[in-house]
Amino acid sequence: MTIPITKPYFDGNEYNYIKETLNSGWVAQGKMTEKFEKEVAEHEGIKYAVAVSSCTTALHLALLVSGIGSGMDVLIPAFTFVATANAVCYTGAAPILVDIDIDTFNISIQEIEKTIGEKYVWDNQKNCLINKISNNVLKAILPVHQFGLCADMKKLNQIAKKYRLTIIEDAACALGAKIGEKHQGQFGNISCVSFHPRKCITTGEGGMVFTDEERIYKALKALRSHGATVSEVKRHNSKYGFLLPDYTELGYNYRLSDIQSALGCAQIEKLDYILSMRREAADNYRRIMKKYDWLIMPYEPKEYCHTYQSFVCRLNIKNISLEEQSGSRNQILNFLENEGVQTRQGTHAIHLLGYYKQKYRFSAEDFPNAYKADLLSMSLPLYVGITEEEQMNIARLLEKAFDGLY
Repeated sequence: MTIPITKPYFDGNEYNYIKETLNSGWVAQGKMTEKFEKEVAEHEGIKYAVAVSSCTTALHLALLVSGIGSGMDVLIPAFTFVATANAVCYTGAAPILVDIDIDTFNISIQEIEKTIGEKYVWDNQKNCLINKISNNVLKAILPVHQFGLCADMKKLNQIAKKYRLTIIEDAACALGAKIGEKHQGQFGNISCVSFHPRKCITTGEGGMVFTDEERIYKALKALRSHGATVSEVKRHNSKYGFLLPDYTELGYNYRLSDIQSALGCAQIEKLDYILSMRREAADNYRRIMKKYDWLIMPYEPKEYCHTYQSFVCRLNIKNISLEEQSGSRNQILNFLENEGVQTRQGTHAIHLLGYYKQKYRFSAEDFPNAYKADLLSMSLPLYVGITEEEQMNIARLLEKAFDGLY
């Protein structure tokens, strides 16, 4: 029997809400989507939420409403899913990679300051940082709350204030994540989450943008629907609903359907339970594998609440090269796969991907921690319903694979 890397948790309401939506006759973006937006925003303690077709489109819109475009630079972590960099490129801006903190897998505060110091000069007339080579304006930082652990938002906000930068939080993995009592999205910035099936709750595909600013909220709603000045629901219910609305700006079809939102409404009802079960499973892994000195398990700083969208470990074998360790990592994961245990690399280093490597002529060593994370990270199965027996079996197989190599 295969143990999957993850699986969504459905308890029955999903079917009921989807059936209700189908029976209503309205399956495009409508009242169910509005309900889903309201419930997720209330859970995260944020004023406005705008549902969209994916977190990638959420990031794209968030960048656009923040004024990001051609002639601008955006700092992003070098270790993240490709969508983070792609969303920046969609706007015409340039993604500027910054190395990560290897313990948290999140963007390094020290490396941000180092990157700014090396690549930029302050222009007193324009009151902004200018790229010494491209003359682009450094406009924003796009931190990723990697695998469900918030980046250091206090220090990031301080940097943003110091250099007049905008922050947009890529919280794809981090719905429900907190620092102290503050949820992602409560740090004064636009944030974006994902509802992909590997996330803690899912709508199949989907995403959402959060903001406390009404102006941004209205702009996001228009942009996701082709730039329409009136929503389909409002037009449908108006006196002259047969007339099409005006389109005053270039928009996109980034909408989430009511069928998907019905699934989301059922999912958000049990988000806290799902998070508690994932955290319990993460604690079990730590207890079971605490003696594995060759395996570094996820780090959770004090006062942070990790969602464990993924349980990402890092191989740590001493006295051999990084490349040799990577070969061992791959052999271990292959062994687990052959034994019916699904695993994954954590995510990838952007500078190693063909498109970005060729475009910017990166070498592997340009971002050493991202390179290390790319080569050594391993994500183990974690989901609601995984049993302690299954986790113990996974740990036993891990140890057997390692002992077979060393």
